[in-house]
Amino acid sequence: MTSREILKIRAVRAEQGEGTGVFAFFLHGADINRIADISRIRRDDTELKGFQRREIRDHVKDITAFLDSGPVLFPNAIILALSPEIEFSRSRGRSPDSASEIGETGTLSIPVYPEGRRAAWIVDGQQRSMALSAAKNSTIAVPVIGFVSDALAIQREQFILVNKVKPLPTALINELLPEVSVLLPRDLAAKQVPSALVEALNTDPKSPFHGMIKRESDRSGIVTDTALIETMKASLKTAAGALGQFRQNGASSDTAAMYEALLLYWSAVRDTFPEAWGRPSTESRLMHSAGIRAMGALMDTLMLRADAATDKPAAIREMLARLAPHCCWTDGKWEGLGFEWNAIQSTAQHIAKLTDHLFHLERDLARTAP
Repeated sequence: MTSREILKIRAVRAEQGEGTGVFAFFLHGADINRIADISRIRRDDTELKGFQRREIRDHVKDITAFLDSGPVLFPNAIILALSPEIEFSRSRGRSPDSASEIGETGTLSIPVYPEGRRAAWIVDGQQRSMALSAAKNSTIAVPVIGFVSDALAIQREQFILVNKVKPLPTALINELLPEVSVLLPRDLAAKQVPSALVEALNTDPKSPFHGMIKRESDRSGIVTDTALIETMKASLKTAAGALGQFRQNGASSDTAAMYEALLLYWSAVRDTFPEAWGRPSTESRLMHSAGIRAMGALMDTLMLRADAATDKPAAIREMLARLAPHCCWTDGKWEGLGFEWNAIQSTAQHIAKLTDHLFHLERDLARTAP
């Protein structure tokens, strides 16, 4: 008869609740899926089984890419529900003088079983555990918190409590991104350059947005950084974009040229609509996120057309001047759009309608221009 494989690790044991054993220890990333199963939501004829979401493939790929980027700091703990068949042997010997007596150190023994019958279940960290199992470095030391319970109700309760925590505010993430130098997941990396450009627009005295952008550290501005970041992300997606033409892989992207393009365009917008610029969004829909998004989308078209002009700044200002009489940023009703000036809201539908209206209006005006 083949002896049962046992994974033995150093751990600290404490108790919570009504005598529930809680353990803190480290595992190699590859060992997590050797001892723990993932319990996904499913139903049989009588009841709901499990509790986990289906894996998110892109998320797993992003985490794996981060883990494979080199020596990385990955202190995110995996939370496991442990079967009562695990064993803990307390270390012998005296504790150091004045040491905390909250936990006791020892050796935790976890049996290794085939998938579907394992002695632990992942309560939090499903995607991380899958990424760790796929990473090239299988020896990354991963912190783990385990509590002893084979009661599905307790496992679900902990899953809900762990995952109900409010995520970090988008504005805070956006402001922190320019300060991050490690390889980022794709969704965050796409925001890193735009966020850095937004920071420059907000702090540069030459910028038309100087001191006007709301950031998490300073909410006194009148323009949301998210609106500007989204317009820049869209422009960066295509090589024909006003910003995308300066984008290359890695650190070789010409962010200085991107910034100069933003200064050129938005300074022209400010000078074309002086009565609407710099006012709260309740008084000017140009400074509203819908106005910023719509005018930001128009930037690629105008900048591309102005490339052929001998005087690019003058060409952009001329195109905006043709458009100005038809815009209702602070009063009136948008002809052909059917919106009162202050009826435009920051919804996907309103932003799309305003953007399309400006595109068609500008195109028609360009066709009839002398």
